[in-house]
Formats: sequence, C-alpha cells, structure tokens
Amino acid sequence: MEDEAEIHDGIRAQFPLTFGKQSKSQTPLEAIHNATRRPDAAVSSVKPPLSTSNNKTNDLPSISSSSRAWLDSLKNPKRNPRSSVGINENLKNRAKEDELVGPPRPPVDEDEETIGPPRPPGSYEEEEEGGDGAMIGPPRPLGGDVEDDEPIIGPPRPPPDPAESDSDDNMDGEPEDDRYRIPMSNEIVLKGHTKVVSALAVDHTGSRVLSGSYDYTVHMYDFQGMNARLQSFRQLEPFEGHQIRGLSWSPTSDRFLCVTGSAQAKIYDRDGLTLGEFVKGDMYIRDLKNTKGHISGLTCGEWHPKSKETILTSSEDGSLRIWDVNDFKSQKQVIKPKLARPGRVPVTTCTWDCEGKKIAGGVGDGSIQIWSIKAGWGSRPDISVANGHSDDITGLKFSSDGQILLSRSFDGSLKVWDVRKMKESLRVFDDLPNNYAQTNIAFSPDEQLFLSGTSVERDSTTGGLLCFFDRPKLELVSTVGISPTCSVVQCAWHPRLNQIFATAGDKHEGGTHVLYDPTVSERGALVCVARAPRKKSVDDFQAQPVIQNPHALPMFRDQPSRKRQREKILKDPLKSHKPELPMNGPGFGGRVGTTKGSLLTQYLLKQGGLIKETWMEEDPREAILKYADVAAKDPKYIAPAYAGTQPEPVFAKSDSDDEEK
Repeated sequence: MEDEAEIHDGIRAQFPLTFGKQSKSQTPLEAIHNATRRPDAAVSSVKPPLSTSNNKTNDLPSISSSSRAWLDSLKNPKRNPRSSVGINENLKNRAKEDELVGPPRPPVDEDEETIGPPRPPGSYEEEEEGGDGAMIGPPRPLGGDVEDDEPIIGPPRPPPDPAESDSDDNMDGEPEDDRYRIPMSNEIVLKGHTKVVSALAVDHTGSRVLSGSYDYTVHMYDFQGMNARLQSFRQLEPFEGHQIRGLSWSPTSDRFLCVTGSAQAKIYDRDGLTLGEFVKGDMYIRDLKNTKGHISGLTCGEWHPKSKETILTSSEDGSLRIWDVNDFKSQKQVIKPKLARPGRVPVTTCTWDCEGKKIAGGVGDGSIQIWSIKAGWGSRPDISVANGHSDDITGLKFSSDGQILLSRSFDGSLKVWDVRKMKESLRVFDDLPNNYAQTNIAFSPDEQLFLSGTSVERDSTTGGLLCFFDRPKLELVSTVGISPTCSVVQCAWHPRLNQIFATAGDKHEGGTHVLYDPTVSERGALVCVARAPRKKSVDDFQAQPVIQNPHALPMFRDQPSRKRQREKILKDPLKSHKPELPMNGPGFGGRVGTTKGSLLTQYLLKQGGLIKETWMEEDPREAILKYADVAAKDPKYIAPAYAGTQPEPVFAKSDSDDEEK
C-alpha cells in the first residue's frame, strides 16, 4: 500500500495543482439562468399573466393572525368560543414574551365581552360616539375606502397596488396578456451542424431531441446526460449525399423514422442503431400502385400518432404510402392524389390528424387533399381544395379536435382552414417569407396559439423570426427574433417541458434554439444548463499503449502466392534477364550513345581520327556531279541495257539572250 501511494504521489507531482477532481461549484441557479437570458426578454411584446400559481411576486399579502383565527373558527364551529377573560389572560401572557410578531395588540376592556378578534381603537363610529356596539367579524382596516354604513364581511381588504390597478385598467385593452405566457425569457443553442437544420423531433417525454440538417447528418441530444457544453452523444449519416427532410418518433418513443432525399426511409432505435430500411420501387413501371416502394426522393414522413407499427411517407414520384414497420419489403397502401391533368406531380408534405383517422397531403400544384381512413377507402380524396396555395406547400398541421387545419407554403403565406368548410380559408397571414421546403407549423400545448418561422431574404433587416398567432381571434400576437442572419425552418412547443424548439441556419452553420422560462418550464434545458462539465482528474490519465502485432514481423508473414512471385520477378530486370534497350541520345553510365556510333570500334576510330566525316563540309551537288563523267564513259548496270533504245535527251536552249534583249 505504501508503494502504491508513493507511485500515485509521483504521478500526481507531474501535474499542476489545478488539475484533478475539485469540489462542485456552488454557482447559484439565478446566475446560470442570467447567463442564458435573452437580451430582448425585457422588451417582449407579451407580458406574463397577473396571477399564476408559480408567480409569487403578484400574490396577495398574507392575512393577519387575527383574521386567520377568525377563519379557523368559522371552519370549526363546534369549538367552544373563548370568553373575554381567557382572551385577556392570553394577551397579558403574550405581552410578557419577546416573540411578539407584527404590531402590538390594542388594549382590551375586561368588562366588555367581545366576539371575534379585538377591536382596533377609533375604527368604529360607535366608539367615537361612546356607543357600546358589539363587533362582528375581523376589524376594519384603517384608511380604507369603505363607506360608514357598509357592513364588513371577510378578512380585511389589502392596500391597493398601483401596478395592479394599472394592469386592471388595461385589461380591456390587452386581454391576451392574461390568457397565455410564452416561455422565451432564456435561450440555449444546440450546435453541431454545418448547414441549415431542416428536421426536428422531440420525444414524448422530452428527454431526447433529434435534429437533421442539409449536411446529411442527424444529431442526437439527451437532456439527462448532457452538460452545459450541449454536445450531442451520437451522429448518424443515413444516406451519403442526401439531405435530411424529416424525423418522427414513434408513439412509444422507442424508435424513430428518418426521411432523406433518397427513395428509401430508415427506421432507427432509440440509441441510433439501424433497424431496417424500406424497399425501393421499380422506376420502369409506370403505374405507381404496382411498385413495391417509392421510386423518387422522399419529401416528408410521419409516424402514426396511435399505432406504433404504421408510418406515412410522401415522395416526389407523386404518391403517398402507408408502411408497416415489421415488413420492409412492401407497403400496405398506395395513395395517388387527384390531379387536374394526368402526370406525376410531387407530393411535398403529409400529416396525420391527432387520432390517426385522417391523412392530409400537400401537392405540388398547390392543392390540399384530405383522405378519411375507413373501410374500403381508396385514392379518391374526401376533401380537395384545388387552389389552396399559389406555390408548393411546405407544412400541414391538424388541431387536436380535427376541425382546424393549418397550411404553410412557399408563397409566403399561412392559411387557417375549417375542415368542415374547406371552400375558403378562415384567415390568411401574408408577408411570412419561406425559402425552405421543410418549414412547418406547430400548436401550443393548450392550442390557444400556433407558431411558424420565417426565412431571411436578401434585403431584409429583421432576420429569422418566430411568429405567434392567436387561434380564437386569428391575429398575430408576438414575433420573437431567433437569429439575425439565419432562417427559422422547424418549430415545436413541447407540452411536458413547456419549452419552444426552433431550428435555424444557412449555408455555413445551423443549430436548434431552445426557448424556456425558469419559472414555468420543467426539466429539458433546465437540467443540462445547471450541470457543469466534468473536470479532468489525474485518475483519467492514460498512457498511450504500444500495440505489438507479432504477425506484422517478416518472420511471421505468410509466404506470397506463386503468381505474385512471378509478377514480382518479371518486374525485376536482373532476375528476368531483360535485354537492355538501345540508347537514345548521348551515352551515360558507361554506355555509348547513338551520336558517337552504335559500335565500340566506330567510336574508337572516330575518336582516333581514322574515320573522317567530310559530308558536313561538302556540297551535295558537286559530290554527285563528279561521278557523272565516269558514268557516261563506263556505264556498268542499267545504262548498257537501254543504250540501244534510250532516246537522246534534248535540253532546252537558254533564253538568256532573248531575255537580255
């Protein structure tokens, strides 16, 4: 043991004193939440309600001890009333003690029988006029605006609060302040993506968050295991080179659906392990009902809200398909939307209603179509709005009662529809820029509000906003700035956490913004923000091990095959006895080049001067004509054979004299 301690002390001596396990920081939660407070929280357009169960700043002051005793006597009428003598004795005994709380009690007349708490001096007209009227109920507060003839019932009225009176005056002008409270005083950002975050999914318990991006990856965050660094515990790349277009948890939150730009959707378990992928259809079959799967890139997907075995997907091939997660080989149902002209128009988005009895799809021609799932239902929609929007629809959302449908489009509008009267929309909200095909809409937990994000335009100075709308009044309530340069794509308001999630980004960065309020939000961001990162300890030090691989040594290597040996020998010129190639140009390395003669004897004769090359200095015409006389006098080969038949050459006379004349 002593040797181990000495070794440990020796290792510890190599590190500074600040390195190692230290006591936990006692940073108060107020300081932590102040660090994450939004700069514009103080000037928010929505004020907190005046009276809430969690807000203690606006609570009424506590009632006095005498009023509390009077209320207790009313609650327990069987208790014997105390006589005036007993009250006086108690008052005398309590006056002797030092534990008196509050103002001193007024003197009590022993000859007068009192009912209820003691009477304060000068509070009744009877005392001022010398009357002997008996008191009933608690004492009347001093300085109150109470008429003389009005009887007092109940505890004393508290003094008026100027702030409360001002808010009461504005009750008629701003009634929305008392109806909801948006948790947006604090904010954290879950970073990690390099491009805009286009998909978001929060499980039903609120412990895990999924975010998908145009950088082809999915990041998984766990609030329970995450510290203040806000790092994801796992990263996935479902399909290489395909954007993430949709994420959806199962009703039991044990699996999730991942929809990418490819034609195949994938199913993962809660820890990010692949469970399977759906089959791709045959692109050469024209009728989409005869294919086993989608043949083009997916656009949207959502898990059934009630059944954990059913999912819904939409695709650019112009169809919606219902799948069974237990059978990845073929779909259960194929839905073809109704089109004005025959052809293939992509289905840009799809959704279930809260009960899973209706399906809504947004078609590329701007139409909204709704199918009711019932016995014998088919591709013919029950409700179809031909010109729902003037551009592609990016998001659809049903209310919990199934009567309201929200739609978001590329045309920069958000429309509110009544499912029972789909001929015209109830309200249209314009001037909401939208540049992403995954921009959605979400409801608040009580569905009194619905929210959506906006995109950043070139000449815009507002940035990415999160807009809140009042559902009963159908009007814009508040706009919250999320990022000055990034667009807001996906949004969600979790009912259990009471926290708002908004994804944002551009071509260079992306993140998920979490808005919360420490007074009304629960768990979620509050858990990980208050958890400081773990400091490194000396016990965490590990020396890099040296990996010994004996089979990598030459003596343990396997002998190469004969074929490889032959190929290696052929590449070696010495072992293969490959002849030397002739030299081109001057020689080198002891070899004679072609410029000095290809043979050694020629090279030596030229170097010794025995062979002289004069053709470089002679005229070629003279060298040929010097053999002309010899050939004419003594012909040897061809000329004698043709001497008898060869005509004499006649040369033209020179015209030099004529030219000179």
